[in-house]
Amino acid sequence: MIKHRGFPGRLSGTDYQFTIRRAAKEGATRLVARKRYADRRPADRRADAAFFAALWDHFGAAPFARGNLDAGRLSWLFGREVIPAEEPFDPESYDAMLRIDVDRARQSFPETFPEEA
Repeated sequence: MIKHRGFPGRLSGTDYQFTIRRAAKEGATRLVARKRYADRRPADRRADAAFFAALWDHFGAAPFARGNLDAGRLSWLFGREVIPAEEPFDPESYDAMLRIDVDRARQSFPETFPEEA
């Protein structure tokens, strides 16, 4: 499992986890696209925004390996702002390649992208 050095482990001051410490013996947790409902708690929305900002700061538009990124937190963005970067895609692999869908991400998290002059 690739460990993304320098990536924040959690949202500061909360228990919202962004990375895992070690690989699970039985394999990686499957990535699934979770539906984000409009009535989600503000703290959950802040965690999504902070996690996406960390992804953008760390990887930008380049493909990246799933590695030690938390499957639960990643699943809130998977299928929308974060999409597979390879075919066939294995949602249960730590080596699976992902990428950010920049156009979709600009719509969902406009605060992450500086205004272009």
